[in-house]
Amino acid sequence: MTIAVMGAGAVGCYFGGLLARAGHEVTLIARPAHVEAVAKQRGLKFESARFNGIIPVQATADPSGVAGADIVLFCVKSADTETAGRQIAPHLKAGATVICLQNGVDNAERLQAVIAQTVLPAAVYVAAEMAGPGHILHHGRGDLIIGTSAASERIAKAFNDAEIPTKVSETVSAVLWEKLIINCAYNALSATGHLPYGRLVEVPGAREVMRNAIDECVAVATKLDIAIPADIHARALALVEVMPKQYSSTAQDLARGKPTEIDYLNGYVVKKGREVGVPTPTNLALQVAVKLREAGRENRDA
Repeated sequence: MTIAVMGAGAVGCYFGGLLARAGHEVTLIARPAHVEAVAKQRGLKFESARFNGIIPVQATADPSGVAGADIVLFCVKSADTETAGRQIAPHLKAGATVICLQNGVDNAERLQAVIAQTVLPAAVYVAAEMAGPGHILHHGRGDLIIGTSAASERIAKAFNDAEIPTKVSETVSAVLWEKLIINCAYNALSATGHLPYGRLVEVPGAREVMRNAIDECVAVATKLDIAIPADIHARALALVEVMPKQYSSTAQDLARGKPTEIDYLNGYVVKKGREVGVPTPTNLALQVAVKLREAGRENRDA
């Protein structure tokens, strides 16, 4: 298959790299520094426990790089969903399938509003970071749950063959909410303390804050008729065992001077809580804490 990755950061480079290694034709659409690095080293530098080397891929900074792709992995920040969707819309192949590999729960819906091709929501579970331009560093996991469509089973088979564990689910919306809740528990705390998951849960009071955030998320989801697993607290804490050294994507964004997605994580829960009449003071505090870090950074840069 021909695959394009729109917004090739850590998530897009990880999955795009594995698909290229499996023999698929992959084009990364990324920032100029990454494009230049890929051209210079003749591929993507891929570093993980199972493989360390250069994987040949194409790279461009132009959204037209999606042209001809059978599958587009859509990996831009949540705030950029509509803008990036409009950028690729004129270049998309008529029968292309676009898969949203993004944080948050409503990106697929928002993207579908601006493009005609099939858009699939997806829950992404991977710990990875860009160690430098054109250099992906994988820390753990790397599996997907994607929504249903006429092409979903074929896509899942291709991904599984490429060593990307992938399942098709009719209840992916609930899965996305489960992931959102876990992100709401970890992301802001990891970012404000600049701590990996294993260390942040050792800080006195951190587990209580996480529990309160989760309880608020569950209350909002219940009002929205979203089924959340009864053991969501245990599932959230289990992440520490799997990814003790992982920093949240929000922490990585702050460290790199990039805008965060906090408004689409804790902020989304706060917004929906107001709509359905559920108080969310812990999620609001976590959202504001990250926004203060962003504002402080902007003040220092001014």
